Amino acid sequence: MTRIEEAKKGNITEEMRRVAAAEFIDPSVLAADIAEGRTVISRNILHDIEPLGIGRGLRTKINANIGTSKDKISYEEELQKLDLLTQYGADAVMDLSTGGAIRELRQKLMSRSKISVGTVPIYEAAVKAAEEYGRIAKMKADDLFDVIEEHAKEGVDFVTVHCGITLKTIERLKNDKRILDVVSRGGAFLVEWMIYNNSENPLLSQYDRLLELSKKYDMTLSLGDGFRPGCLADATDRSQIEELVTLGELRDAALAEGVQVIIEGPGHVPLNQVELNIKLQKEICKGAPFYVLGPLVTDLAMGYDHISAAIGGAIAGAAGADFLCYVTPAEHIRLPDLEDVKEGVIASKIAAHAADIAKGVPGAIQKDIKMAECRRNLDWEGQIGLSFNPDKVRQWRGQTPPALSEVCSMCGEFCAIKTVRRAFGKEQ
Repeated sequence: MTRIEEAKKGNITEEMRRVAAAEFIDPSVLAADIAEGRTVISRNILHDIEPLGIGRGLRTKINANIGTSKDKISYEEELQKLDLLTQYGADAVMDLSTGGAIRELRQKLMSRSKISVGTVPIYEAAVKAAEEYGRIAKMKADDLFDVIEEHAKEGVDFVTVHCGITLKTIERLKNDKRILDVVSRGGAFLVEWMIYNNSENPLLSQYDRLLELSKKYDMTLSLGDGFRPGCLADATDRSQIEELVTLGELRDAALAEGVQVIIEGPGHVPLNQVELNIKLQKEICKGAPFYVLGPLVTDLAMGYDHISAAIGGAIAGAAGADFLCYVTPAEHIRLPDLEDVKEGVIASKIAAHAADIAKGVPGAIQKDIKMAECRRNLDWEGQIGLSFNPDKVRQWRGQTPPALSEVCSMCGEFCAIKTVRRAFGKEQ
C-alpha cells in the first residue's frame, strides 16, 4: 500500500513515526494530514534515504537545483554542488541537467545523495527528441513516459510534471497581454509540442498512466506551473489561475488513487500579492503542500536574485508555503557555480527559518533564544555554531581580531552588552 492508503486505514508506519519525531509532532496528526493530501513524505521506495516530510505544521523545507547545460558540462562540479548544498542544509536537490550524459550524472547523484532527489523528466525527453528526431516537437508521448518510468525505477523521489497545460489555456494565452508568455522550460517544451501536433498535453490526457506509474514506486508528483509568471506584470493573471484550478482537480484525482502530490507555484510576484497567491493555492488545492520558486518580489535584482527570492520566500512561508526552491545570485544570468549554490541555499534557509518562527513551527524560536543567550554571555563559539554559515563568521572574526577576545571589533571595549553587565554588577 502507498503512504496515503496506509494513512487512510489509520495505519501509522515506521516511516511516519520517523518523520513525526524529526518534526516534533504527533504521528497520528501527521498520518491524518497524509491521508487528506495536506502533507507528503518524499521518498521513493527504492531510495535509501531518511524520509522527508513536506506539508502542514512541518518545518518549511528548501530545495536546491543543480545540473548541466550544453554550455557547461562538469559532472565533478555538480557532485561538489550536491555535497555543498547538503552541508549547508538543503532538504532536497533537483537535477535539471540538459547537457552531456544526463542519465549517467543522475545515477551518480542518486547514489551519492543523502537527501531527497527530484527531477524534471521532460528535460531529458526533450534532449533525446532533439537528438533523435531533429526537434523537440516530434517527441512521442511514449518517449516522455519512458523517461518518467526510468527516473522512477532509479529511485527518484519526486518529479515535476506540467500536467495543467491544456490546449484551451494555450489558446487563451495567445490573447492574454502577458509580457513573458511562458518562462517555464518544461512548460515551453510542452507548449511547442502541443501546438506542433495539435494534440492535448499527454501528461493530462494520460494522467491515469502517470498515476499508475507513480503509485508503483510511491513517487511524489510535483505538479508544475507551466504558466507561472516570469515578471511582476504577469503575476496572478488568468493563465496562472486557470492552470492552478486544473492542478487542484488533478490533486483530487491523485489523492483518490493514493498518489502523493505537491503543487508548484510562482515565480515573480509583487510583495503585496505573495500572501494572496498562497491563500489561493491552499483554497483551490485543498491544502496540498505548496512549492514556490522564491517568489521573486522584483524583476531588477540580477546578481542578487537570491535576496529578492528570500524576501518573497519568507512571506510565502509565513503565509503557508511548505517548500521553497532556492534561487541563486546567478539566476537569469548563467549556470550557478559552487559559491552561487552556497549563497542560494543560505538565503533560502534564512527565509524558511523566518517563516517557521512566524508559523510557530515547534522548536524554531528556541534556536534564536539560544543565540541570544550566547550573545548575552559573549559566547563566540556558541554564536558561530548556531549561525547559518559558521565558516564565514569564523573567517570574518579572524580578519580583524578585537583587542579584547570576548567582544567584536566593531564596538571593542565599548561593547554595549559588556558595559551594561558591568553596570548591573554582573562582571567586573
